[in-house]
Amino acid sequence: MSRVDQWTIALLGESGIGKTALAVTFALDTECGASLSSHVWSGPVNLCPGMPEPDPPLRKQFIVDNRMCFVELLDSATGQVAEPHQYQFIAEGDGFVLAYSITSRSSFDHVEAFHEAVKRVKGANAVLILVGNKYDERSEREVSREDGATLARQLGCEFIETSAKTGQNVGRTFTGIVRALRQTKAAESPPAPTPFPIPLKGKKRQKCIIF
Repeated sequence: MSRVDQWTIALLGESGIGKTALAVTFALDTECGASLSSHVWSGPVNLCPGMPEPDPPLRKQFIVDNRMCFVELLDSATGQVAEPHQYQFIAEGDGFVLAYSITSRSSFDHVEAFHEAVKRVKGANAVLILVGNKYDERSEREVSREDGATLARQLGCEFIETSAKTGQNVGRTFTGIVRALRQTKAAESPPAPTPFPIPLKGKKRQKCIIF
């Protein structure tokens, strides 16, 4: 495998939609609420939605397309876009999970505000994915899959529905962001300079002098 690449992925969205649970489920390979006794963890143990954010940030090494990567997950402690520290939080991210709960229309309606904040800080080409969490509670759905897909098209990003509780599509979410970040970095990198041909050394031609 080639070199390890490093990325910071920030999770944005209203409070209580499962951002922390998504991060924990992915980083620790466990379902939200499962035993964490087999993992080395110095932060709080109650990490389901509504609980304090992890401190220090969650980190994970994993392989994407036969290439190792190192990811740090930043989980915003607040669901308010306008708070000043939120922009510093966004500035630290390379890629972004814009999350809402499929059981909360309000959380869905606020996604565009978070997207505007990302654009303001990182520009229109920021790498992000729209995530509708709590698929395990789909019997209480307030946001249709079609609404999520439509918003993703408007934002110009991928869309996926997840369940932090069961782990459904959580790995695919972060793997997809890493792929998109790699593609963006490759597109922005200048092409390698073309080397000038080096003339072969040989015998110098004898000049012919005509009188």
